Amino acid sequence: MNNNCAVILAAGEGKRMKSRHSKVLCEVLFKPMLGWVLDAAAAAGASDRCVVTGHNCGEVEGYLQSREDGCETVRQAERLGTGHAVLQAADFLSRHAGGHALVLCGDAPLMDAQSIRGAYEAHIKQGNAVTVISAVVGDPTGYGRILRSEAGGIFGIVEEKNADEGQKAIREINSGGYWFSVDGLLAVLGELPKNPVSGEYYLTDAIALLLGRGQKAGAFAAGSEDVVLGANDRVQLAALNERARAAVLNGHRLAGVSIPCGDGVLIGPDVSIGADTVILPGTILRGKVSIGEDCVIGPNSLLEDSTVGSHVKLNAVQCYQSQIEDGVTAGPFVHIRPNSLLRAGVKVGDFVEIKNSVVGNGSKVPHLTYVGDSDVGAHVNFGCGCVTVNYDGKSKNRCVVEDHAFIGCNTNLIAPVHIGEYGYTAAGSTITDDVPENALAIARARQVVKPMWVKGRQEKDG
Repeated sequence: MNNNCAVILAAGEGKRMKSRHSKVLCEVLFKPMLGWVLDAAAAAGASDRCVVTGHNCGEVEGYLQSREDGCETVRQAERLGTGHAVLQAADFLSRHAGGHALVLCGDAPLMDAQSIRGAYEAHIKQGNAVTVISAVVGDPTGYGRILRSEAGGIFGIVEEKNADEGQKAIREINSGGYWFSVDGLLAVLGELPKNPVSGEYYLTDAIALLLGRGQKAGAFAAGSEDVVLGANDRVQLAALNERARAAVLNGHRLAGVSIPCGDGVLIGPDVSIGADTVILPGTILRGKVSIGEDCVIGPNSLLEDSTVGSHVKLNAVQCYQSQIEDGVTAGPFVHIRPNSLLRAGVKVGDFVEIKNSVVGNGSKVPHLTYVGDSDVGAHVNFGCGCVTVNYDGKSKNRCVVEDHAFIGCNTNLIAPVHIGEYGYTAAGSTITDDVPENALAIARARQVVKPMWVKGRQEKDG
């Protein structure tokens, strides 16, 4: 498949979405529909891809640039149908002469790599110039019907409005996905007829043109009707999300993950979870998340673009762009902000926030504490109510806390400050200077007791 490519149609406006954003960027399980399609094409072997943009082209192109996997784009300035859209990619297709081109709709996120590969294998085996990816559905209303010939190929696709009663009874429908021989497609793109009613050029008409040249056309029926599903409004988008959610949850269950109750559980398509991990209600895993084995995640936890080791327990934890190593326990009500690393065996208690910090092996941050912009060693203990004061109003500074240090309750570490190995701070201290190893730092006013002060005040006030 080295000379194969994909053209993704993403120029539509999607007015019924009632959104100022491009329709193909509407999300299914936190991932734009276009992203699902691009990833499926790449997983099926068509890694050289061209996206045809139109409405909100700058927004779509910005998303493509953020993906880091490289896609070309062409613009369909005037949207005149699917055939016209593919024609905009003619130069891209010409560079793949002799190969095969996959054409997909950018708003059909459940088109999967397995169906694409199956269609390609049938395409090659049958020697087709075009192979339509089809699906057999319970209710074909609104879709183009596949017209099969007795010889086993197809002789066309008829839209429902043009179908007779017999054709309307056909339940095999067009998904909008195709494999073409590049040479055959380029030969007929310029000959597509203009529809007299809509004034548009339809890619489906390429089938008749190729057959007229004595070439072969076929259809590959995907194993699931999900491949044809798109979304034209928010109701359909919600249905897509629910369908995708069920498929993802069941996929993890079949891989050995325990999800005893799926209430409120949302797991994105790019999440990996190890066997024997338990996902509890209210848990949301989005972006590129990796979780090891024998973990308990939830209830009510949110992980985004983070890595979690094995034997980890996260209860009501929010974690963003960070790493949690084996054996960590955290929660409830913990916020782990980006660029943090909790090393093996760390314990984080309730109402703790950690930001842009490393917390070393076996260290404990039990409760009501903020650790920001800090490098914390191994087996350090933070008492209740501690704060690393990392912002001086102009810049952020880091604290360093060496191994086995003990930070007493209600200590403020005024960054930049360095606590040496086995260094202690007394409860209630505000530490502004470095603390040597094995030293105790006390930074608080001496207590003064005034006997009978309250009674005297009461007498004075009358």
